[in-house]
Amino acid sequence: MARTTEQRLADLEARIAALEEAAARGPARPGEVEGASGDVFFALNALRAHVTGRGGVVFAGIVRGEEGEDALEWQQGLPVERLVGADWSRMATALDALGNPVRLQVLHAVWEGTRTVAELVERSDFGTTGQIYHHVNHLVAAGWLTTLRRGHYTIPPERVVPLLVILTAASGTP
Repeated sequence: MARTTEQRLADLEARIAALEEAAARGPARPGEVEGASGDVFFALNALRAHVTGRGGVVFAGIVRGEEGEDALEWQQGLPVERLVGADWSRMATALDALGNPVRLQVLHAVWEGTRTVAELVERSDFGTTGQIYHHVNHLVAAGWLTTLRRGHYTIPPERVVPLLVILTAASGTP
């Protein structure tokens, strides 16, 4: 069924009104991700509908590959009571592994496609082979890297979004 000119004009007017409304709101602030509805608090609003007790903490993400690979989708959350009751010191190993600038550079290099220690050695900013293995071993022990095959490393899919969440939180951007 063909749409009339009036229907098409009404659709265009509605789209222009939506664009004008979005322009009046201004761009999203740094650190904000706008939902399809235009709501920058879409995740928080959805969380309100699902949590009980003292609340909950949820993080989620969708990471798409640059070359059309399937998107990695991840969500994890816990009730506040469980987080408060946890032994926070048990999380020290995972956090400590990320507390070293060279290890973060190694993770970034692996994220960008570097897969082997030999490739890391070719870069001058990582130190000696022994130093690189020291950092890689810390990252493997903490679960931030995994071995694909002998000498080849990657960030495990289940750690990609948590890593990006920690980096987002550490950035200090509101």
